[in-house]
Amino acid sequence: MRLFVAIDVPEETRQALRDLIGKFAPICHGARWVNVEGLHVTLKFIGYVDDGLVPQIKEALSGIERQRPISIAFREFGFFPNERHPRVFFVGIQTDKEFEPLAKEVEERLAPLEIAKEERAFRPHLTLARFKTNEGLAELRQKIASLASQDFGGSAVREFYLYESVLKSSGAIYTKLSAHSFVK
Repeated sequence: MRLFVAIDVPEETRQALRDLIGKFAPICHGARWVNVEGLHVTLKFIGYVDDGLVPQIKEALSGIERQRPISIAFREFGFFPNERHPRVFFVGIQTDKEFEPLAKEVEERLAPLEIAKEERAFRPHLTLARFKTNEGLAELRQKIASLASQDFGGSAVREFYLYESVLKSSGAIYTKLSAHSFVK
């Protein structure tokens, strides 16, 4: 099974991004645009594991607690690795100070199960597109610059999910395996 741990995106944000992609996709043909229904904020990509490890993963995640919900807001655009030669186009995520420790705790709880720790710095974001070519990139930059606002809503997060990801030629299919409320 291919697994990851993530937070869901509020429907108001999904709708705003659905509308936005509807405007961006026709002008930027060099990008492969995501299916908004599958948007999530990844806390930890686990990767492929044996099915028999899933109960232990669920158990490890179930013990995570916080005193209060975590505020999250979806704002501003960005490009990885940079705007001149992008591979990914994304919406940034602003959170309160408890978000990164939550991701770190997920990482720590899974480490005893021999799930490798992430080497890269934690940068929460929502991927909107992956670039195949730069066709339409200049037009996309112009469209971004013309927007009155780059605020796509937010929420107070109280839970995260363990997902299975099945890769298909038509795109990934995500299935929730368990929900973990961290505010008791």
